[in-house]
Amino acid sequence: MKIMIGLSGGVDSAVAAYLLKKQGHEVIACFMRNWDALANNDYLGNPTLGESQCPQEVDYEDAVKVAQLLDIPLLRIDFVKEYWDDVFSYLIREYKEGRTPNPDIFCNKYIKFDAFLKFALSHNVDMIAMGHYAKRVDKDGKAYLLKSFDKNKDQTYFLSQISQEQLKYSLFPLGDIDKTEVRRIAHELNLNIADKKDSTGICFIGERNFKQFLQNYIPAQKGKIVDIENNRVLGEHDGVMYYTLGQRKGLGIGGIHGEAAKGWFVVKKDVKNNILYVASGDENEFLYSDRCYVRHLNFISDIPNNGEHINCKFRYRQQDNGVTINFVNEDTVVLIFDKPYKAVTPGQAAVFYKDDICLGGGLIDEIFYKNKRIG
Repeated sequence: MKIMIGLSGGVDSAVAAYLLKKQGHEVIACFMRNWDALANNDYLGNPTLGESQCPQEVDYEDAVKVAQLLDIPLLRIDFVKEYWDDVFSYLIREYKEGRTPNPDIFCNKYIKFDAFLKFALSHNVDMIAMGHYAKRVDKDGKAYLLKSFDKNKDQTYFLSQISQEQLKYSLFPLGDIDKTEVRRIAHELNLNIADKKDSTGICFIGERNFKQFLQNYIPAQKGKIVDIENNRVLGEHDGVMYYTLGQRKGLGIGGIHGEAAKGWFVVKKDVKNNILYVASGDENEFLYSDRCYVRHLNFISDIPNNGEHINCKFRYRQQDNGVTINFVNEDTVVLIFDKPYKAVTPGQAAVFYKDDICLGGGLIDEIFYKNKRIG
């Protein structure tokens, strides 16, 4: 087959490209540039790279070296406008509403498995491939998305919004190996990126002080930090949109004389009145919810039955949580939790599983505890 792989400059996509070529496929690589730091006035110079060289260009240079070593052609494509329109604008809208979005999920949905797929098909390839840790299994004419062999690295959570059609065109060469094996192969090939650390931060934007980054797009608006249990003011925040439920670090609240130090956690954000509510102790009741509404549903393969018990992840790398799914309409479900779960956060993805099969998911819209809406 003729396959175009997204080559990011990281070790995962490099080894994925090697495995495809080893299997006898005709492999074409493509580097996607989706964020223009200079145009968006948020470039943070890195002295270790040189002040004039942004991290994305370093990644491109690494991708060039990998393509040369593997003897495969490398294309380069800009999706800067598509990323801004379909991913970044959504991120800013959600933060302004006081929610905590997950842009990587929409980056996969609209960029890697949509804009990139269309670009690849215009070059007459049969399939696209990515260095994600996930599996695709075909049965009875339908493609299923399964958790990867390496459960610690499994990335099906981030793929929960892709469609059946997108999945049918996609391959995941790393689905049956773990990260240790990927690094071993990279060393065996003498890849210069064999020990390159995994990328973190927002997809294609990268690592940075996120609160400072958001302040470029959402002006700071200071307000009160309030203890939700007794309504006392504990401090001042920079803007409720910069915080997320369950957050402990960065609140600037010290110990209180005469009280045992248990740590303070964000439990509620009142955007209208610009109040950030916190509670003391990581097992505080205010951190928990027992059901939620999930909207903007996407099912990749099978749709669960109304009232069916399934598993759900509310965060990446979280253990599977038992829930009962009840349909309100075609685009909304209510999830009833097996027990109260901690820090379920509006704006984040709820991703549905049946054993190792990722069914799809949606966005957490409202959370409740004991029939009271709390977020």
